[in-house]
Amino acid sequence: MDEQEFVRTVAERTGLSRQEAGDLTWATLETLAHRLSPGEARDLITELPEGLAEAVRRGTTDRIERFGHHDSVRRVAERTMLKEEEADRGVRAVLVVLREAISEKEFDDLMSQLGTDFSQHLESAG
Repeated sequence: MDEQEFVRTVAERTGLSRQEAGDLTWATLETLAHRLSPGEARDLITELPEGLAEAVRRGTTDRIERFGHHDSVRRVAERTMLKEEEADRGVRAVLVVLREAISEKEFDDLMSQLGTDFSQHLESAG
């Protein structure tokens, strides 16, 4: 899946414009990268198209942050100027599309680092 298709799919699933979906996707990936080990971030980067991989690169740090789904939604809402409800729907949509865009193994590795809070919200997204 290329970057345009990824963003288009997020836009369709959230009802946001493509510009908003692009900003949301970028903000979500960069925010979630704060939760990943540098090794996991590198693995994810290898499976993403370049534009989306850059969002993960920008969010990757040597110190793994600990925050849950709600805090990630708040951070994404602040960065994108979306309402929290829109950001919540968007973060879930990005995770669902990510599950479709990368290998099952890589997605499982990603979710294991994000934790059960994210997994539970993903399950409710479908």
